[in-house]
Amino acid sequence: MDLISRHLQPRVEDTLEWARVVMLHGARQSGKTTLTKAIVESLGGTYLSLDDEAQRRLAEADPITYLLNQRHPLAIDEVQLGGDRLIRAVKQLVDAEQTPGRFLLSGSTNFLTVPNISESLAGRVQLFRLSPLSEAELAGTQPTKIDHWFDGMPRLAPVVPIARNEYLARLCRGGYPEAIELSPSARRRWFRSYIETVVQRDIAALADIRKIAALPSLLQWTAGLTSSQVNLSDAARRLQTSRLAVTSYFEWLQTVFLVHELPAWTRSLASRPARRPKFHLTDSGLAASLLGADPESLAPPTANATGPLLETFVTNEISRQLAAADRHVRLSHYRDSQGREIDLILESDNGAVVAVEIKATRSPTSSQTHHLAWLRDKLDAAAPGSFQAGILLHTGEQSGKIGDRLHMRPISCLWSA
Repeated sequence: MDLISRHLQPRVEDTLEWARVVMLHGARQSGKTTLTKAIVESLGGTYLSLDDEAQRRLAEADPITYLLNQRHPLAIDEVQLGGDRLIRAVKQLVDAEQTPGRFLLSGSTNFLTVPNISESLAGRVQLFRLSPLSEAELAGTQPTKIDHWFDGMPRLAPVVPIARNEYLARLCRGGYPEAIELSPSARRRWFRSYIETVVQRDIAALADIRKIAALPSLLQWTAGLTSSQVNLSDAARRLQTSRLAVTSYFEWLQTVFLVHELPAWTRSLASRPARRPKFHLTDSGLAASLLGADPESLAPPTANATGPLLETFVTNEISRQLAAADRHVRLSHYRDSQGREIDLILESDNGAVVAVEIKATRSPTSSQTHHLAWLRDKLDAAAPGSFQAGILLHTGEQSGKIGDRLHMRPISCLWSA
């Protein structure tokens, strides 16, 4: 496929102008190597990969010498394979010479949670997470839509609607660059191989997990519950292991970016909110593959997997766009003891809130915004001015304002030009 511009590239390049170290981490095959090489080429630096066994041996034997006498920025791909000594050598060099743009590190595990790396480079490193391709990147549009939500959506730009089956096709395709242009059958084989590689290589190399074979089963079970609150005790019973072990397994699935947690949102509202997080698979195509789902099986109105998978698809798209945005926004979900649920709560640093409901229907109704209206009224009373917009995203064509700060929009508004 043609090289696709990544929204993170200008942010990473700008950060290298003032930060000594930048860390770009994310799932395998999400495009980190391609992006790292593009940045290094743009800035005239050096690229090295510890996936190369010879390079890894050099880094392990004498990390200081390995890092010296290289053009900056020095990009080190799969840096977690170099272990703690290499990271400590990076720290030593950037402390001795506080020049910006020294190192661009990248890796397929969460840099802050890898147990064999004790040094966090706190105060020296800026972290970026690269996910698989967003629909906005594939469409060549900029991730500016969500900024308008926090502005109260003063202007609704026209949206080119797409058919419901097109949403389902995009959902099942996912965003992994290498899998996008494959046929459905080849993509399923690619996903199976991908899971095996990540589990047997990345997790097995870093974790002391006795039942490594249980991880694919846990991941498949999680795919069936994607966009839902997960009961770890149920998972433990299913896998015939302890709850403590399952908790550890989930932590590793997050460390290698196969699963991400959506925490519960709370403020001082009248009803008691649920505290349990939701879990989403990092890519809807991976989730659909694990469930054996395709656009045809998801098309009937009675298909149980369609709603949760579509919610994961939209949540991932919003998360991917926010990762490249200037505005810092926290993502969470809401559920309370009265049965009120809101799929996504977006909250900026200044306390501004946007609430999002995601529906698979092509015929949305105003009744589907009742929980959004409830949250608006509660926040207007508890924190006036904080509620900016409530948005119902759907697979139909309806677009417009349906109440005070409440809107309906097709899901494709997230990437329409």
